[in-house]
Amino acid sequence: MHQDIEIIQQRITAGSSFVPKLMDEIGKVIVGQKYLIHRMLIGLLCNGHILIEGVPGLAKTLAVKTLSDSINTKFQRIQFTPDLLPADLIGTMIYNPREGVFTTKKGPIFANLILADEINRAPAKVQSALLEAMQEHQVTIGEETHKLEEPFLVLATQNPIEQEGTYPLPEAQVDRFMLKLKVDYPNFDEEMEIQERMTTGTVPSASTVIEPSVLFDARKLINEIYVDRKVREYIANIVFATREPKNYGLDIGDLIAYGASPRATIYLNLGARANAFLSGRGYVTPEDVKLIGMDVLRHRVIISYEAEAEELTSEDIIQKVFDGIEVP
Repeated sequence: MHQDIEIIQQRITAGSSFVPKLMDEIGKVIVGQKYLIHRMLIGLLCNGHILIEGVPGLAKTLAVKTLSDSINTKFQRIQFTPDLLPADLIGTMIYNPREGVFTTKKGPIFANLILADEINRAPAKVQSALLEAMQEHQVTIGEETHKLEEPFLVLATQNPIEQEGTYPLPEAQVDRFMLKLKVDYPNFDEEMEIQERMTTGTVPSASTVIEPSVLFDARKLINEIYVDRKVREYIANIVFATREPKNYGLDIGDLIAYGASPRATIYLNLGARANAFLSGRGYVTPEDVKLIGMDVLRHRVIISYEAEAEELTSEDIIQKVFDGIEVP
């Protein structure tokens, strides 16, 4: 077993050599936001979509575009509005009177990295069309089904402060997102650096560092990363503690309406592997699970009215779970 881990370690060390180069290239454009960039890379490596919550002006769009430029993929920003139609997203059939046939006009969803800006502003039919693209990596236009080109990743944003004219996202759709991130303001030094970079008249841009093929190879390597049985049990215990907290001696049963779904288990495992890969390690530690845990669980643990009355958030409850589960 030790020999196998050594072989995996060597492969991971070689396969993850592009990570510092990619981070440096993104850092030429984006000041700070290391948390956002790190989680976007985890989403890419795990083929998992990301929901980003943050006030306007925090470089969310610029971060996604910069990442797209760095890995030579097509970027598309889609502004979600209350009058958006499914055809505006996925495309439609157009009649050609000269030839008497319908032809397919593909929509903006046919790109690699999609920034779905203010996703909760669009009506249910648009959400449904997006859901098929996210889950199946395909869209249906008329009677034809079209595969979406890999890599395909949806990074959706929500504005936490302006709720007028918004539609709450269905739980089924929220669960499709691997991670839900909460992006905060930059610190003082970063704010000073932003002034230096962005007020000179020339906005920096990123160059291509890797091709998508490198990303696909990295995804295969991530599946080989060693996860000990004790770490897998730790992940299962965390998820089960959100469903049956009494069994783990946690007095939070009245605060949880619904626990985490099996997707949480899958994404905790995959996210921990991806974090190990980004760290150049061939094995997963409980710290990898803890690092990614809040982002995987915060939108999957649905709190009860009692929790809301006590002004508790899902994050408060998830923290109690992590504090209460023994680390292997």
